[in-house]
Amino acid sequence: MSIVALALTALFILGLVAAFAQKLTGKGSTDDTPVAPSTDCGTCDGSNSKCEQECMLEAAVKEIEYFDDEELDAYRGRPSHDYSEAEAEQFADILYTMQPEEVAAWNRSLILRGINIPDQIRDEMLLLLSDDKPTASNNPPVRQ
Repeated sequence: MSIVALALTALFILGLVAAFAQKLTGKGSTDDTPVAPSTDCGTCDGSNSKCEQECMLEAAVKEIEYFDDEELDAYRGRPSHDYSEAEAEQFADILYTMQPEEVAAWNRSLILRGINIPDQIRDEMLLLLSDDKPTASNNPPVRQ
């Protein structure tokens, strides 16, 4: 029994020494200030998955942005292949009336609301998303 007590005491002392050494070196200190994202979510172009993930996490804690599309909440949880042509047309009407730079934010809004985009218009939305992204041909060359 005394061996167990001695081992526990030694383990406790060793833990105190390690904590004290860590405190002296400054390693492992936790800073309670939040870290600002390295990029603005408006500049995420899809080429950096970390940026997209950070923006989704950021959007998840904010209030969900609506694009005058509250009626689409009725489709929450419906599979993307399970829409009629008339229902898909509701999505298309909203998609085609928004600015190209709004499409990514609308897609995030639908994801956060649990609404799947109908298969009938998925390709058009992806095309609009890809058209909004900068390409090497429309960017000026970088000087070194």
